[in-house]
Amino acid sequence: MRTLRDASGQVLDDALVLRFDGPASSTGEDAFELHCHGGRAVVEAVLDALGAIEGLRPAEPGEFTRRAFENGRIDLTEAEGLADLIEAETESQRKAALAVAEGGLRKQIEDWQARLVELAARAEAAIDYAEEDETAVDPSLMQAMEGLRAELSSWLDRPRSEPLKDGVRIVVAGPPNAGKSSLINAIAGQDKAIVTDVPGTTRDQIEVPLSLSGIPVLLTDTAGLRETTELVESIGIERARCSVAAADILLWLGDANDLPSHPRSVVVHSKFDLPGRESPPDGVVPVSAVTGAGIGNLMKTMANLSQAILPTEGAVALNRRQAGLVEEAQQALADAERSTDIVLIAESLRLARTAFDRLTGKAGVEDVLDALFGRFCLGK
Repeated sequence: MRTLRDASGQVLDDALVLRFDGPASSTGEDAFELHCHGGRAVVEAVLDALGAIEGLRPAEPGEFTRRAFENGRIDLTEAEGLADLIEAETESQRKAALAVAEGGLRKQIEDWQARLVELAARAEAAIDYAEEDETAVDPSLMQAMEGLRAELSSWLDRPRSEPLKDGVRIVVAGPPNAGKSSLINAIAGQDKAIVTDVPGTTRDQIEVPLSLSGIPVLLTDTAGLRETTELVESIGIERARCSVAAADILLWLGDANDLPSHPRSVVVHSKFDLPGRESPPDGVVPVSAVTGAGIGNLMKTMANLSQAILPTEGAVALNRRQAGLVEEAQQALADAERSTDIVLIAESLRLARTAFDRLTGKAGVEDVLDALFGRFCLGK
């Protein structure tokens, strides 16, 4: 506990001062923290006093984490996980980001790198000591490369982190006046979309972020699909078709025979409360936006489908950048497997190691650093 004073000796606060000696600190540098009372006037007074000290300045967004990265305290994957953890809004997002921020992916990459180094060493030794007339490659080397490549392929087949981070995109589509906007409002619990009896009311996409059983989703209302010559509506319809194609899950409010081809679709029998609509066909989900009947069942179906395309809770998941570099390493190993020239095999293994170096931030990542650390709050 220390009394904080400004340059004139005026008392600012009684605070807890914590000292962290490098290189064991979070940034790898000497650092200290001031734990002040939380009143706005106290904080402003302390910041003003600090700002008056020559050479002292506020940290840039993400600067402390960037220093930790540059000083080798964390690698790039852990920094990406920390950025996602700061932005996490659901429990699933928090657990997934924490798994990466705590080094889950780094540890896996270290294992891959160690195996690659051993493979590269064996290839280099084969180059140095092979007889001139010896052309066969050691079968055990080929088998080890195949095993590592298969493991990388299995990681690439896992669900990615983007749907969990950005939200599972659930698109509501169908013909005009099918009840799409009313369904969006019923699921959201508030009026997000304009509802009228006039066909073609919805001209543009309306996106509603929600949490279903802790799963982030982005519910999207679209223009009714029909043939039209009206310019503005036709633009909305084209956007609707593009949204259907890009959807993670499609809710179709139309005839099942007209259902667009989609790997994860749910046929919804809307307006279940109206006369003539009481007997839905088999295999559809009946709902009424007016009475709320079937809405809970539909939301449960949406949550189950969303869960199936998300990483297992707490599991390490690759983002787009990470998956691209793992794929580069996997392709380099595939090239090595197809070769019978030990020199070319050694070069392919080198390329795989380079991909992993870029994955962890040891090489070739200057173009992503500013964008990454710019996502952080001031100082963090």
